[in-house]
Amino acid sequence: MTNIQQAYVVSAIRTPIGKSGRGSLSKLRPDDLLAQTLKQLVAMNPTLDPNAIEDVIVGCAMPEGPQGLNVARIGALLAGLPQSVGGVTINRFCSSGLNAIAMAADRIRVGEADVMIAAGTESMSMVPMTGNSPSFSPDIFTRDENIGIAYGMGLTAEKVAQQWKVSREDQDQFALLSHQKALLAQANGDFNDEMMTLQLAHRTMNLESGQVDISMRECRKDDGPRVDTSLEGLAKLKPVFAMKGSVTAGNSSQTSDGAGALLIVSERALKMFNLKPLARFVSFAVKGVPPEIMGIGPKEAIPLALKFAGLDLKDLGWIELNEAFAAQSLAVIRDLQLNPELINPLGGAIALGHPLGATGAIRSATAIHGMHRKNLKYAMVTMCVGTGMGAAGIFERC
Repeated sequence: MTNIQQAYVVSAIRTPIGKSGRGSLSKLRPDDLLAQTLKQLVAMNPTLDPNAIEDVIVGCAMPEGPQGLNVARIGALLAGLPQSVGGVTINRFCSSGLNAIAMAADRIRVGEADVMIAAGTESMSMVPMTGNSPSFSPDIFTRDENIGIAYGMGLTAEKVAQQWKVSREDQDQFALLSHQKALLAQANGDFNDEMMTLQLAHRTMNLESGQVDISMRECRKDDGPRVDTSLEGLAKLKPVFAMKGSVTAGNSSQTSDGAGALLIVSERALKMFNLKPLARFVSFAVKGVPPEIMGIGPKEAIPLALKFAGLDLKDLGWIELNEAFAAQSLAVIRDLQLNPELINPLGGAIALGHPLGATGAIRSATAIHGMHRKNLKYAMVTMCVGTGMGAAGIFERC
């Protein structure tokens, strides 16, 4: 397309990431989590007229239960956005948040919108992986070419480890490095620019008054990174997906809760509302791979995203490669000969967590702010996707 207009990211924020089950955000509904994020995003841009926002596109991998009923629209209304602002929830599993960004940017690039919000939200505490009532087509089990669709994510990681000859030792070393980088980033305040403060309500019954007392506390730190992580400790963990396998809880991503959001606008909106861009959205690509080795997906999506952008690997200064599993991350890095020093400089999902549909938006916020701290030109966010896909998106620092 020769007449497209550019799409610019003005703000990119994320919540802290909580461990599912008993973590910091386990009691916070995903629609409320989204609402707080959207409210903060708009508050960061006081010169923007909220009535100019045309749509809110939200990624969610398991859009049911408390994150069902079109959580995008519910979250927008709970955030106090004007009722004229639309909302749509999309699902491409782990790349849902990144896909939301691409779709919002595309609306702007083809001239159908000037102000969009792209986001992701997921509570794996409240909605488990595969949802509350999964139902597979019988054809998946009766046709050999479809059986990979039914494989659990961990089993696909075992398949990748076997085919790409990724050792248990290398997986554990990769996992340890993820924690070390994340802990260092926390200590250095590297997440400060992207991280918002969440307000969490704690309710207790007051037996004397018969009323429920509500106290508020702030949350501004990821739960996941563990200072006690060691190679010795990781080596003691048993495989959890295959009896003689190499994929463990320690070298897999953490199930998590979290949200992220980006404000994306046209050049016309930049001037109209006196906004300063952080980054330009450059390209997005998605490719399919065999479901049984879904983790290898980024190796197909990355070259295509680079082609669309007119770039080479050497042009990238920051790469967020979602660590669904150490096995698939290492396979992609080796297959494409990616520079390990550019991969997840602040740690990845093994340490920080992976709230499924929110991760793409969260990791995009990390990459965009990382480019500014390091004065880099281009950053990429990429991930594998369930049922056999890979996705990649590229941003240019403004």
